[in-house]
Amino acid sequence: MSAGVSLLTMLFLELFMLFACFHECLSSPVDQLKSYILTQRGADAFLPEITPSAAPQPFLPLLAPSPLSPFTNSTIPKLSGLCMLNFTASQSLMTMTSTDCWAAFAPLLANVICCPQLHATLVILVGQFSKETGVLALNRTLAKPCLSDIEQVLEGQGASDDLKQVCLIHPSNLTEASCPVKDVDEFENTVNSSELLASCEKIDPVKECCDQVCQGAISDAATRIALKASDPLSMDGTHVLPEHSTRVNDCKSIVLRWLASKLDPYRAKEVLRGLTNCNVNKVCPLVFPNMRHVANSCGNGISNQTACCDAMDSYVSHLQKQTLITNLQALDCATSLGLKLQTYNITKNVYSLCHISLKDFSLQVGSQVSGCLLPSLPSDATFDQFSGISFICDLNDNIPAPWPDPSLLPASSCNKTVRIPALPAATNAQSRLYNEYAAVYLLIASSLTMIIL
Repeated sequence: MSAGVSLLTMLFLELFMLFACFHECLSSPVDQLKSYILTQRGADAFLPEITPSAAPQPFLPLLAPSPLSPFTNSTIPKLSGLCMLNFTASQSLMTMTSTDCWAAFAPLLANVICCPQLHATLVILVGQFSKETGVLALNRTLAKPCLSDIEQVLEGQGASDDLKQVCLIHPSNLTEASCPVKDVDEFENTVNSSELLASCEKIDPVKECCDQVCQGAISDAATRIALKASDPLSMDGTHVLPEHSTRVNDCKSIVLRWLASKLDPYRAKEVLRGLTNCNVNKVCPLVFPNMRHVANSCGNGISNQTACCDAMDSYVSHLQKQTLITNLQALDCATSLGLKLQTYNITKNVYSLCHISLKDFSLQVGSQVSGCLLPSLPSDATFDQFSGISFICDLNDNIPAPWPDPSLLPASSCNKTVRIPALPAATNAQSRLYNEYAAVYLLIASSLTMIIL
């Protein structure tokens, strides 16, 4: 009798777990992720409390709803049969891109990791294919099914099914667009290909952003092949026609594909991500909502500090729900917001007054000290069958946001006297800077129910 009761109890528990698992599957992965990551600037039971004076510890893993594993439950993609791109030869590249653009993370990692990796993948696929065809672009007829096949392969390994919108990619990203040169022979007869390869076959991701050796060689090559158009556009003086700028930009894609054809896929990926990162770190990707409420509470002298800081906290909490950014982007965002606030006659340093730090400009992953700033150098998400999807957070960010001086130009990270990433000194209350990185894990737990059954 007891054995029968025990068996019934186990079956009941298994059915209950299966129902709970099924309920989790019905909800959106993005909603599931936000419920664990998009927290306000308060305490979080899942993360340890870390004071500025305490030695930093790696974050405890966050348990994600199960089952969300992207690769252990991969699906076979439905391909068009029309695209001749060699996905098998680029399997490791496609897997890395799928991880970087994993379904629930894609919108949050879009600016820094997912979209740069996706664009690099498109360049490498066409560049490698040119070694067989002698052409550095797909024709317009094949571009659409090929892009669809690329999406299918990535989605089959767990990537977002909305990458076209997330990263704004189109079939034209695989064609020559308005560039007049796409044949490899014509390209190599037009540009100084040996000098181009020497400048770009290996780059330092920090020095390149300042010295622009490879970027300069790419621009020169793109300009040369753009001038091969049958209707060359005026470049006299400073009056460069918009059509020519568009053509040169399209030709830069041709140049990058040629480079990708001369490098192995991994080296090509490193170069392309390094070049893209130079532009990523130059711009704050955040959208600043209306700040009149902050202006009313903090402008024209601060009569009520509590009301001002409440308004600032409320405003910053909206920024924290947008996207993950790098530490250098956080500096740009702090400067941009500070200058905007000053146009509303907010002259006092409200960052210092309200204890706004650089981490407050990025997505929050838990308690008040756990704002996640991605490293300024190119990085990728990683997948492990036991720990799931993870990415690196820079913990050297628990320091005050710098209040900009409108009379001075923003400090450049290329200034040799400034350490990269350029970070302001900590206050006495924040004397211990974090010089570590911590991997933020979302454990993608496999369903115990399925194992039991």
